[in-house]
Amino acid sequence: MRIVIALGGNAILRPGQKGTAAEQTTNILGTARQIASIAKAGHEVVLTHGNGPQVGAIVLQNMGTTAVPAMPMDICGAESQGLIGYLFQQQLGLALAEAGCSRPVVTIITQTLVSLDDPAFTKPTKPIGPFYSEAEARAKQAAEGGAWAEDAGRGWRKVVPSPDPVRIVERDAIRTLVEAGAVVIGVGGGGVPVVEEGLGFRGVEAVIDKDLGGERLAIDVGAEVFLVLTDAPQVYLNYRRPDQVGLSAVSLKDAKRYYAEGHFAEGSMGPKVKAAIRFIEHGGRAAIIASLTSARDALEGQAGTRVTAGEESGGRRGSGHEVAAAGQ
Repeated sequence: MRIVIALGGNAILRPGQKGTAAEQTTNILGTARQIASIAKAGHEVVLTHGNGPQVGAIVLQNMGTTAVPAMPMDICGAESQGLIGYLFQQQLGLALAEAGCSRPVVTIITQTLVSLDDPAFTKPTKPIGPFYSEAEARAKQAAEGGAWAEDAGRGWRKVVPSPDPVRIVERDAIRTLVEAGAVVIGVGGGGVPVVEEGLGFRGVEAVIDKDLGGERLAIDVGAEVFLVLTDAPQVYLNYRRPDQVGLSAVSLKDAKRYYAEGHFAEGSMGPKVKAAIRFIEHGGRAAIIASLTSARDALEGQAGTRVTAGEESGGRRGSGHEVAAAGQ
């Protein structure tokens, strides 16, 4: 079975950590062992991941010196794909060797096609980069252009478009590598956003939601299952309320209704549920949202939330302990 696994940020960097190479390597090895167990079971695996802290650090490093020219955001995104891919290649290679599974691991620097006609380009909403005072932000806007906005009471930040992914440019190469037996890492951070220009592509200043980019990848490479691993054990209705319900199996119809009713926050679970809905609408067999530590159990239907095209849904009431663990 071909599976696209989308990793949340906790797979690479944990809350409170500084983001040192040693911290990220240790975190990735734990994640890699989960993935290796899936590959050893005979599944074809394509891996995608977030890159928020890493690309943010790269942007700050670019700003820290005038000795060399700063790189634009699309190139910083590509750099982050190489950085995270390198760490995963090493640690996943080790985990596969420990499991007695001989599979090559390959990272593809991946471009994701977007359209300049996307409404997102007329209304930037995605905050990036460091925080500034309002006065500093206004001065930067006057000097550099772009859009700036206040971010949750923490200060002002630059905001960029977050367009929908149209297709994965390197999808054929990824398919070829998967069919040759490789575990492929691609579409990091949703992919580097590009638009068509003449016979080629041009990078644009934008951020693609990593979950929606992962869903586009899953469809473009013909995956049967889209597995989203995060820090929540499952998806909840009425989150953190007395009538909270944890969902184990959800029909496409009910998932769309719950999403429309506003059960899932846009900054956390919302994009994951939206990506799961899209995957089933585009012909996928099952989309699963589960905890990073229960990947194998989730694939076997013993954990997480499974969305399918079926007509019936099943839920179970979450305990207080589950609520504390769930970052919805």
